Amino acid sequence: MPGSDSRLDTLMRPMRLILLLGLGSTALIAGAWWSQLVWHLVPCKLCLEQRIPHYAAMALAAVALVVARSRALQLTVLAGFAVLMLWSTGLGAYHSGVEWGWFLGPNDCGGGAPAAAAGVQDFMKQLQTTRVVSCGEAAWRFLGLSLAGWNALASLGLAALALLGLIKASKQAG
Repeated sequence: MPGSDSRLDTLMRPMRLILLLGLGSTALIAGAWWSQLVWHLVPCKLCLEQRIPHYAAMALAAVALVVARSRALQLTVLAGFAVLMLWSTGLGAYHSGVEWGWFLGPNDCGGGAPAAAAGVQDFMKQLQTTRVVSCGEAAWRFLGLSLAGWNALASLGLAALALLGLIKASKQAG
């Protein structure tokens, strides 16, 4: 297709790629919050840990879009994105493995301890209203993958995009 290389080159410019990667992490976080607030899927400990690299990527993108004017700094940011997204991929793959029973989950993955009850009636009410979320149970699946599995795939795609941009920008700089 005529012009497709120039469109790809435009997309693969470091600053545009940084914006795209930041938006990708923002979309994944928005999806996690949507599933929690709208679908009422309560996240477990590992679900919450998987959000950390995306929050960091969102912050990295915001700062980089303001201050990363040199090619060297842009390359550093792309490398940072690749590391964050590979970390997220590993967390998602591990959590998926816990859900499938391939790995043992963390010992403390089953809900935190509630506040101390003032009396027996308060304790009984806590027992009725507290929902313990296990890391080993997928709250939702689509095409056989849980949210953790989809996060792993999406994060792997973002990591690949960051690495491709890093390679392309490095070749142009060198």
